[in-house]
Amino acid sequence: MTNIDIDKLSEAELVGLHHRIVERLRFLEQMRAHARMLDFSIGDRVCFESGNHGLIEGILTRYNKRTVTVITDDRRQWNVSPGFLRRIYRSDGAEATATNVIRMK
Repeated sequence: MTNIDIDKLSEAELVGLHHRIVERLRFLEQMRAHARMLDFSIGDRVCFESGNHGLIEGILTRYNKRTVTVITDDRRQWNVSPGFLRRIYRSDGAEATATNVIRMK
C-alpha cells in the first residue's frame, strides 16, 4: 500500500483524491450488489421488508446496475437492493417461481 501525506497536497490534489476515493467506493459497492444479484434469477418469487408497506412479495423481473426490479401481484414496481431480498419457497420446500415467466438459459 502506498502512503500519501495529505498534508502536502494542494486543495486541487485533495479534491482529485476525494473524487477517486468516492469513485472507487461506488465501484466496490456495485461489485457487492452484483455478487448478491447472482443469488437470484429472473422469475424468482421474492420478498422484502418495506418500512411503511410491510412485507412486499413479487417476481424479480430485471437486473439493474445496483438494484433489481420486483413487480408485485398488483403490478407495482419496486427497485430493491438485492441484499434486502429473500427467496420465497412453496410449502413443499421448492422454490416458488412465476408461472408466466419463461427461463432462458
